Amino acid sequence: MTSKNIGARETAAAVLVRADGEVDEESLAYLHEKVAAALDRPGLPPVNGEVRVRRASAHHVELPWSGRTDIRVGSDLVVVHAREASARELADRLHDRLRSATERVTHRSDTTRRTAAPPPWRGGPQK
Repeated sequence: MTSKNIGARETAAAVLVRADGEVDEESLAYLHEKVAAALDRPGLPPVNGEVRVRRASAHHVELPWSGRTDIRVGSDLVVVHAREASARELADRLHDRLRSATERVTHRSDTTRRTAAPPPWRGGPQK
């Protein structure tokens, strides 16, 4: 693909995957699978947004593949950036970071992970 021909795909979770630069179909399909695996899980609030992947056209760039996600998980915005040497490494890195970021967002308000009362040095009950 050239920069004039930008490809876009949509995952089952209403996340658009866009490619800019010289991104082949195989790399785009692998990225699409990884994003879908990170976001198509039970228990997640409604998810929508986009993933952009780009390959630098300059040959001297050390890490030519870059990716960025802007995804809304419920009412929270999850932004993930990554730069890698190959498309597979980029897809794997984005998958890992996206998965951990969505885990943090979904468990942020989980009250079972909190203590019953704050410790005394934070204004909790004095013993």
